[in-house]
Amino acid sequence: MRDVIQKMLEAEAEAKRIVAAAEAEAERVRADARREAQRLAEQSQAEARAEAEKILEAAEQEAGRERDDRVRSAAAGIEADVQMDEAFRRQAVEAVVRAVCGQG
Repeated sequence: MRDVIQKMLEAEAEAKRIVAAAEAEAERVRADARREAQRLAEQSQAEARAEAEKILEAAEQEAGRERDDRVRSAAAGIEADVQMDEAFRRQAVEAVVRAVCGQG
């Protein structure tokens, strides 16, 4: 009977060691999974940041092109408005000459 009790105690101790080892292994697996999840999250964030930077750079370039186009268009419009035809120039020169000569 004593041998049976001894064997039961040994089996119980072995079961406790097995459970403890399993719990330790489970904790290692959970820790590894947490580290891997963190690594993947950081990798995803880095990729998202890089993509956002590319999008921002493209938008800035497009805005620069659009600004340049608008400036060119406005300059062309101003230049067209400011240009004088030959008859207007002649009248302006004559008016200036009259004003300078006191005939105006």
